[in-house]
Amino acid sequence: MAQPTRPELLIALNAAPALSRPAAYRLAQELDRWSASGSPPDVLAAEAGVPRAQMRKALAVIETAADTAAREAAGAERLGGRIVTVDDDGYPSGLRHLSPPPPVLYIRGEIPAGPAVAVVGSRRADAYGREAADLFSRALAAAGVTVVSGFAQGIDAAAHRSALAAPGGRTVAVLGCGLGVDYPRGHGRLADEIAASGAVVTEFPCGLIPRAWHFPLRNRSLAALAAGTLVVQAALRSGSLITARHALDLGRDVWAVPGRIFDEGSLGANALIREGAQLVQHPADLLELLLPTAAAAQLALPPSAPEPEPPPGFAGQVLAQIPPGSTRLADEIAIRLESPVDRVLAALLELELGGWVKRLPGPVYGR
Repeated sequence: MAQPTRPELLIALNAAPALSRPAAYRLAQELDRWSASGSPPDVLAAEAGVPRAQMRKALAVIETAADTAAREAAGAERLGGRIVTVDDDGYPSGLRHLSPPPPVLYIRGEIPAGPAVAVVGSRRADAYGREAADLFSRALAAAGVTVVSGFAQGIDAAAHRSALAAPGGRTVAVLGCGLGVDYPRGHGRLADEIAASGAVVTEFPCGLIPRAWHFPLRNRSLAALAAGTLVVQAALRSGSLITARHALDLGRDVWAVPGRIFDEGSLGANALIREGAQLVQHPADLLELLLPTAAAAQLALPPSAPEPEPPPGFAGQVLAQIPPGSTRLADEIAIRLESPVDRVLAALLELELGGWVKRLPGPVYGR
């Protein structure tokens, strides 16, 4: 049996339902280390920093990788899209700043060159939120700035539609599901319009329906595709604040539109302002901030960032074992918590994906 090519392996790993998302990310990063090695699976798992069970499943993917990749490529083509891997020249440069980056993207249309701003907010937007999203998105698009959003109901949909309504306006939608899934239901025509002048982008296989854990991953890609993130309307526990945190982690700007202090749906945006995000009240404020820095090699971080709550459950216990500024071995954490090392490695993968820890050679993890 011929060895699959590197792109085929990346696509097959990304599409493998038996692999957890953190493991697929890690295995894609370490592809050359394990895919052609003759070492035992347990050794490969330790070297790659993934649980042993996940490594065995990844090795099984190799046998059908070529067929899986061909099937995924054909599915994307039927939907008017294409597949781009992290090795390709056409892979968006902003996503390479993520650690780890999505190994595979499915793209309909073309991601526009030039400055981009992510406009995000509540699915349950009120008239004020929709009006603000329309004002900013329309003005940004008219000025030649691409509007990036998450294709959800509410603020996202308003941002996309308003960008398209501007002369020459361009927008990019980042999905939390596959290209072939009608979600949100009834947004198919909007997706077609977006792809005609911008792009619809996802890291998920064509037929994969949305799951709750998809959206934090979508949000990190959304933040990475833009020079900064504008939060129009958001509650305190909104996914928009996750996008803002990823933007801050990437060294991108975060802006927020203030809302009424009595509206629960505005508390998140107001909290961002209190913690250091730049308050904007008119598109001119944003354009003055954006355009001088759009071509800069690195964007400045806002004065301070909101301090997110620690992750819940076992991941939070693992994180607590790594004080800020220190490093720990996975085995050391497992001993301290009296827990199997595979469970600790799985939690560390989740924490790395969320930006809480970084993996160093060893494998050593630090904050």
